[in-house]
Amino acid sequence: MNTLTARQRKFCDEYLISGNATDAAIKAGYSPKTAKSIGQRLLTFVDLKQYIDAELEKLHSAKIADAQEVLEYLTAVMRGQHTEQVLKLVGDGIQTVADIDVSAKERIKAAELIGKRYALFSDKMDLGGAVPVVIMGDDQLED
Repeated sequence: MNTLTARQRKFCDEYLISGNATDAAIKAGYSPKTAKSIGQRLLTFVDLKQYIDAELEKLHSAKIADAQEVLEYLTAVMRGQHTEQVLKLVGDGIQTVADIDVSAKERIKAAELIGKRYALFSDKMDLGGAVPVVIMGDDQLED
């Protein structure tokens, strides 16, 4: 990955921002006339692809909550270990920020989401089973 030129690195960084190879090529200093073809061609270079993939992985892990983090947050809310901030009037139009426990409604919603994750609830009824079929009518049925 150290084989990238400054312009290629700029292209990769701009591509990560916009997701548009043509715009990234122009912003990296390539000619606007050839930016489309150059941008597409640069995306096929192994070194550039590795650099982009590595940067995307960094962004993914730093900015996006994974399933474990979401479940830990929902569990903390459900157990009342999480607080929320609200504005509180103290007089003469002055407000302060106060931490309060989450409401019962929010705790129930967190429990519901955790329950859905683990399929603890079933809204469907099983209507399966043998249903007898009786054909009535003429004594003689045609084959």
